[in-house]
Amino acid sequence: MIFREHLEQREFQILSKLAAKSAESKGRNTPEEKCDLRTDFQRDRDRIIHSKALRRLMHKTQVFLSPEGDHFRTRLTHTLEVSQISRTVSRALGLNEDLTEAIAMGHDLGHTPFGHNGEDSLAKIHPGGFRHNEQSLRVVDILENIENRRGINLTFEVRDGILNHTGPVKPMTLEGQVVKICDRVAYINHDIDDAIRGEIIRESDLPKDSVEVLGANRRARINTLVMDLVKNSDNQSEIRMSEAGSFHMEKLRAYMFKNVYRSSAVKKDEELEKIEKMIESLYRFYCSNPSKMPKERENMIVEFGVAEVVKDHIASMTDRYAMNNYIELFLPKGWK
Repeated sequence: MIFREHLEQREFQILSKLAAKSAESKGRNTPEEKCDLRTDFQRDRDRIIHSKALRRLMHKTQVFLSPEGDHFRTRLTHTLEVSQISRTVSRALGLNEDLTEAIAMGHDLGHTPFGHNGEDSLAKIHPGGFRHNEQSLRVVDILENIENRRGINLTFEVRDGILNHTGPVKPMTLEGQVVKICDRVAYINHDIDDAIRGEIIRESDLPKDSVEVLGANRRARINTLVMDLVKNSDNQSEIRMSEAGSFHMEKLRAYMFKNVYRSSAVKKDEELEKIEKMIESLYRFYCSNPSKMPKERENMIVEFGVAEVVKDHIASMTDRYAMNNYIELFLPKGWK
């Protein structure tokens, strides 16, 4: 039988000296007994996997709003792809794969319905704005629970990686930095794949110089970027790409913003207006009628205030829950 202590010792024997070691974790906000079998980072990953917030991601938009096709990515499949790519990079660099996986699985837990369009709409109406990375941290710290205890009490390293997977602050661990870059590697390439499947763009439309450097299909591009990342980060104190790799990845990203993410073929202006109106209407309704929220939300109002709790409630919704809730609250019902 392999106990936690053996796994912790094995990390010192096998992993890079630059890797985060679970036995050296800065710990949890609330100290608790160690697991007999799992390291702290393995335990964090398991808590995230069993969370309700992760399950809801299967019904949240990645790029295409409520796609009818079975093969378009959702926020959950994006999360799984980020996890897989990040683990490959961490394993190759001798970093802590368990920590990497925990951060990757938790990085988007705070995403709103309707993807970044929902995030933008909620940011406009909520005082102080809205950022999904901050909401992801709030999910694991407060909104999820374990054994009737608030939050799932993750380690400092996982919480740091979740918070800083986007934005200007660099994660404190190399594992967190891996996730931050691989998140971009994943979404650029799988969003290209979905846009081609949806006949929004063609492979031949992509910038030719970037295709020549990175590869002519999704599989080749991801492989090129992963190899670039590994070669340039090996035994380094930070995770980084080559100038060429970074340049062409950003060029593809700019192409996607111009031709897909902001394309009227993907997100028609009238559809975006409907999303904004839906988010705003739900937000205002629950701010005026907080007792209409689930009981567990209502109980948090004294501590956090109505607006904050309403923001939590809206952000937690899936696309279909938000649409059905809007219909129930604002559209007239037929006579029975």
